[in-house]
Amino acid sequence: MIGSFITVKLVQLNSVGRSATINKPTTASHEAFIEAVSPTAVAIQNQEHVPASISIAQAALESDWGQSKLAADYNNLYGVKGSRFTKNVDLPTKEFEDGKWKTIDQPFRWYDNWNDSMWGHASLLVNGTDDNAKRYSEVIDSDNYKDAAHALVDGGYATDPDYAEKVIDLIETYRLDKYDEQ
Repeated sequence: MIGSFITVKLVQLNSVGRSATINKPTTASHEAFIEAVSPTAVAIQNQEHVPASISIAQAALESDWGQSKLAADYNNLYGVKGSRFTKNVDLPTKEFEDGKWKTIDQPFRWYDNWNDSMWGHASLLVNGTDDNAKRYSEVIDSDNYKDAAHALVDGGYATDPDYAEKVIDLIETYRLDKYDEQ
């Protein structure tokens, strides 16, 4: 398992597409969530080569469609951990360790808005972590969303052994791969 306190490299991304504001859906509708985050996901894909379907599916899965406390109160759609260089909030999370689920408190990044969260997630995938700059390079280099989802797990993004299949299921259920073509 990758250490829980991995520091995300803070790099300045090109500002194209970063100034847009995501309007949070007022309903828990899955379609409204997809509509809210998809323009930023496509902009990230066009600039940073993170598949839009992966960005959208991970945001939906990690944030319970924007309804989790971390997403709703702290604008963190992806469960990105905090560091000593970021604004953080400590919250309980479930981690799969030694064949069972455990609840532990962890520091999570606190973003100003969902847009910043999405670009921060892209930065993590593109630039890796302090201990491994290439940690998620296979996600970026993949030819399809299935390979990208498995590369997330191979890189240590999540401890859930079913994480890749959950991401793939969301992409296929909601046809999110159509955003990869934009």
